[in-house]
Amino acid sequence: MERVLDVYKRPYNELNPVICMDESPKQLIGETRTGTPMGQGKEKRIDYEYARKGTCNIFMVNEPLNGKRRVKITERKTKVDWAILLKEIADEDYPNAEKITLVMDNFKTHSPGALYETFEPKEAKRIWDKFEFVFTPKHGSWLNMAEIELSIAGRQCLNRRIPTERKLKREIEYWQKYRNENKLTIQWKFTAKDARKKFKYGFSGQN
Repeated sequence: MERVLDVYKRPYNELNPVICMDESPKQLIGETRTGTPMGQGKEKRIDYEYARKGTCNIFMVNEPLNGKRRVKITERKTKVDWAILLKEIADEDYPNAEKITLVMDNFKTHSPGALYETFEPKEAKRIWDKFEFVFTPKHGSWLNMAEIELSIAGRQCLNRRIPTERKLKREIEYWQKYRNENKLTIQWKFTAKDARKKFKYGFSGQN
């Protein structure tokens, strides 16, 4: 926990950006009946019945201090999907960075093996060496600021029935564009001192 909090204290550094990554499943849901549109003095109405249209995965990557984020929709959440995302972050989002500090959970797909299964060894090592990985502790996913972005996206963009992956991508692209153009940042206030006071126990490498 304290390592994550120390990383969040770092000042903005273009050559060593601190970014956060999280992923979340999204249920695709369609209508079974046509609802009643909004009219004068009438609220929009939708039928309570719905049709399940499958699921997809949302990767959320955000740089809290610079107000920058990348949201990627994938059909699944696999090692290959994660490895390709890392390459995109390194080569498209931060090509001039000397080192990218990435805060994320220690999920089983987040490993060097994912890169080596996806790319040739030389390329896999190049991508891996570009990053400094900082893992949130078990049961400490709330320390990941990408969760905040996912929560905001859920309230502002995903809080309705979306039937297809194509429509989901279009909706999330508009949301991402708006937040990036306005450079909406996150100011993290919770410190190690706050944590010690709140939890009232000593920290070890496992906490």
